[in-house]
Amino acid sequence: MSTSGTTSTTAAKPTFPLVAATTAVLPAVALSSLALAAPASAAPAVHVPGSLSAAMERAGQQAAVVPASEIAALVPSRLAPAQAPAQTTPPADYTIRSGDTVTSIAGRYGLKVADVLALNKLTPSTVIYPGQKLRLTGTASAEPAAQRQPASAPSTAAGTTYTIKPGDTLYGISARLNVPIGDLLAANRLSLTSVIYPGKPLQIPGTAQPAAAVAPASSAAPQPLVGDTFLGYKYPDPVVASANENKRLLNAAPVPGREEMKQIIAGTARSMGVDPALALAFAYQESGFSQRAVSPANAIGAMQIVPSSGTWASDLVGRRLNLLDPRDNATAGIAIIRALLRTSKDEDTAIAGYYQGQYSVSKHGMYDDTKAYVAAIKSHRDTFR
Repeated sequence: MSTSGTTSTTAAKPTFPLVAATTAVLPAVALSSLALAAPASAAPAVHVPGSLSAAMERAGQQAAVVPASEIAALVPSRLAPAQAPAQTTPPADYTIRSGDTVTSIAGRYGLKVADVLALNKLTPSTVIYPGQKLRLTGTASAEPAAQRQPASAPSTAAGTTYTIKPGDTLYGISARLNVPIGDLLAANRLSLTSVIYPGKPLQIPGTAQPAAAVAPASSAAPQPLVGDTFLGYKYPDPVVASANENKRLLNAAPVPGREEMKQIIAGTARSMGVDPALALAFAYQESGFSQRAVSPANAIGAMQIVPSSGTWASDLVGRRLNLLDPRDNATAGIAIIRALLRTSKDEDTAIAGYYQGQYSVSKHGMYDDTKAYVAAIKSHRDTFR
């Protein structure tokens, strides 16, 4: 059953695994991985900090948030138009434009994505960027495995540095260089909500190694997919265990790419009466449109919804939502955005509620990191209009 504003279809769709919920007690309205932070003076010592920025402040650090005026100019300002019919004769070479993906380029010329990847010696996780050239015709040349060099960052005395490219996200850089996201954030005094943009260098901790170069040790315990510690705070074991299980399930599930996820979010927002640009702004800020993103607080998917908030969103739309399903994940986040807009005194307070928690905002007002989050969301919204 669904409420008005939602759509149903009889077309078959992939079956996604069910969310692994945590047994730990979480706030009833924990709307993102960063929800319900409280000032250090007011929070009990055992309280789970919802906001990583708040956790940094408790450790005497200041979260770095890039000013809205410096947000990447290469973020697409509009959704890509409907895909044109495939052309029968692809060019020998194609110059990547802003907003392109390997999937969209292959579809435009009627090519197989796997063939384009092989032809250019790419993997599905390789970041492409405007101005780069792709081969679309010819035969992929075999290359001895021993000669293939994994992407890595240039070495420095204290570790490595990495220059941010268009399309990069903190999660993507973390996975590509095989460095825990918490270590990456700590090394650069960032939080998960910090905005990064092309051309700026990131300090990479000295323990980082290219993923392809890491050989598993038979006697060592397997490394978790999601860490348990961010900036000195260790999340409860049940929460982290559930986050790792959900990450494992998402890694094995057939999830949409970022461009397709943007279309899903925008379409869902329109059907539910929410400004698509605003919904896209939340998804970009929370996960960079990655449905495989899972935080240590067990916030899941593109909209970064914790299971308790997923239950609330299910009640809002009148049916059970599976946060691992990309369309349900979008529905959950947008249902919460819609509810916050309807029940908050103004738009800024509604946006703040997604980050800090509605009750916390009403009781404590907006914290400094929440104000920065609100400014970032509004700037992103202008970008996507």
